[in-house]
Amino acid sequence: MCRNITALRGLEPAATAEEIEAAALQYVRKVGGLSSISATTRPAVDAAVAEIAAITTRLLEDLPERKVPPKNLPPLRRLHSHDGHVHTHEHGEHTHVH
Repeated sequence: MCRNITALRGLEPAATAEEIEAAALQYVRKVGGLSSISATTRPAVDAAVAEIAAITTRLLEDLPERKVPPKNLPPLRRLHSHDGHVHTHEHGEHTHVH
């Protein structure tokens, strides 16, 4: 099952559509108790993810700027950080940049 949903507000650069959709999927899987998505659950999951992603996008646009960036990187940034550019600990603290 998925871990905690990470904050997207205040990221630099701003959260991407892909990151917002990933967070929406994480939320849907968590509240739906889904460890995997089957052909039976796919239509409901896809519809919910699309709606939640749209609402999340509007929320992030409507909230004021954040003064301090979030402590943890979203999962997609953690994955990309392993390509040799930015290294992070599990808790998202930056250790060094290449």
